[in-house]
Amino acid sequence: MNLFTLLKVRAAERRPIRVGLIGAGKFGSMYLAQAPKTPGVHVAGVVDLNPANARANLDRVGWSAARTNVGSLDAAVASGQTFLSDDWQALINHPAIDIIVECTGNPVAAVDHCLAAFAAGKHVVNVTVEADAFCGPLLATKAGDADVIYSLAYGDQPALACELVDWARTAGFPVVAAGRGHKWLPHFRESTPDTVWDHWGLTAEQAQAGGLNPKMFNAFLDGSKPAIETAAIANATGLEAPEDGLAFPPGSIDDIPTLMRPRDEGGILEKKGLVEAVASLRPDGTPIPHDIRKGVWVCVEADTDYIRRCFEEYQVTTDPSGRYMCNYKKWHMIGLELGLSVASIGLRGEPTGVATCFNADVVATAKRGLAPGDMLDGEGGATVFGKLQPAAKSMADGRLPLGLAHHLKVVRPVAKDAMLTWDDVVVDESLSATQIRREMEAMFGGGAAGTRLAG
Repeated sequence: MNLFTLLKVRAAERRPIRVGLIGAGKFGSMYLAQAPKTPGVHVAGVVDLNPANARANLDRVGWSAARTNVGSLDAAVASGQTFLSDDWQALINHPAIDIIVECTGNPVAAVDHCLAAFAAGKHVVNVTVEADAFCGPLLATKAGDADVIYSLAYGDQPALACELVDWARTAGFPVVAAGRGHKWLPHFRESTPDTVWDHWGLTAEQAQAGGLNPKMFNAFLDGSKPAIETAAIANATGLEAPEDGLAFPPGSIDDIPTLMRPRDEGGILEKKGLVEAVASLRPDGTPIPHDIRKGVWVCVEADTDYIRRCFEEYQVTTDPSGRYMCNYKKWHMIGLELGLSVASIGLRGEPTGVATCFNADVVATAKRGLAPGDMLDGEGGATVFGKLQPAAKSMADGRLPLGLAHHLKVVRPVAKDAMLTWDDVVVDESLSATQIRREMEAMFGGGAAGTRLAG
C-alpha cells in the first residue's frame, strides 16, 4: 500500500483532501481523534444537530478549542481550522469540500445527506450502514449517475470483510462464506436500551464516560447490526443471505473452516457463497477462546489437490478434510480506521466497499407482541430487531425494512418474532428514504433482486 506516501505528497503540495463530517457521535469522534495526525487531510467542517455535544466530544478526543475557533467554512478552508455548526446543507454545498462523511447513525437522515451530496458533486463515505442495508444498491447507482463515489466506511466490519473477500478472489480462491463475529445468545434478541449494559460487558458508568449510546450498542447486541452489516457485505460482494437468516454458530477462529462448509460436508451452510455471523459464546453463555467477536473473516476453498497440499505444507489451519481455510482480521477499529476510506477515495478514486447488487435485506421483526397504536423505535430499541433475509424473498412478502422502522405507528397486531410488513404500519411516503426504497424495490422487483448493477 502507498496511501500514506500519497498523502504526504498532497500535504507537501498544500492540496489536502477536504472532508466534511456530519454527525460527531462515537464513530465520528473516533475519526476526529485520528484525522489531525493524518497528513494531506483537512477536516474543514463538522456538523451536528447539537454543536455543544459535538464540542464536548472534540474535547474528549483531545482537540484544542483553538482548532475550532473560526467563524465560517470559508475561514476554516483558508486557515486549516475546522468550522463547527448545525447546518449540513451549507457543509455539503461548500465548493471546497471533497468528501462528505455521513456519520449520524440515522438511516432516514442519512439518505437525505447522501442524495444532497451527490447532487452537489461530493463523494460520500456512508458510516450509517443502516441506510446502506435498505437502499445501498440504489444509492450506489445514483452516485454513479452523478459521477461521484459512494463507499462503505473502512473500520466498520462490512468494508473490512469486503477487503478480505477481494483478497480471496484476487488470489484465485473460491469464496465459500464471509462475515463477522458477534457476542450472541438467542435471548439477546429481546434486549432493550435499558438492559444492554447487563450483557455487553460494561457498566453503565463506563458507557457514560465513553459517550456510548445505549440504543446504538443495543442494535449490536440484539442481532440487528450483524444482520445490517452482513446485508451490506452480501450486496457489496455478491454473496447471498441464508434463507432463514443468520444462524450465529458458536466457534473460535480455528473452528470457522469446519463450520463454514455445506451441510452435506458437515458444516452449517445450506450452500456455498453465503454471509454469516459466528458467535463468541457457547450456548451455556461461556466464552469461546480465540474468538472472532470483534473481527471479520472469509472462508475459502482449496479446489485442487495441489492447493490442499500447499495448505498442509505451510501448516494452514483447515477443516478436517484440508479443503477449507479461513483468513481473518481479528479486530476492527471503527472510526479510528476511517481515514483509509478518505484516502482511498481522495487519492485513488476507489471506494472501500460498495453495493453491486441487491441480494440481502434486513426486515423489522417484532421484539415483543405489538398492538395497534404502538410506535416503532427502530434499530436497538424496545419494539423491533433486524432479521437478515434474501432480498427477493423480503420484497415478495412485502416486508418492512428495518431502516424505515422509525417513528411508525402500528395499525395491526403483530406477534412476537413475526416479521412486519408495510401494511402493519402507517408509512410516511413523503420521506426521501421511503421514496428511494420504493424506487429500489421497483428497480429490483419482479424477480430481479440479485441483479448486478452496471459499472
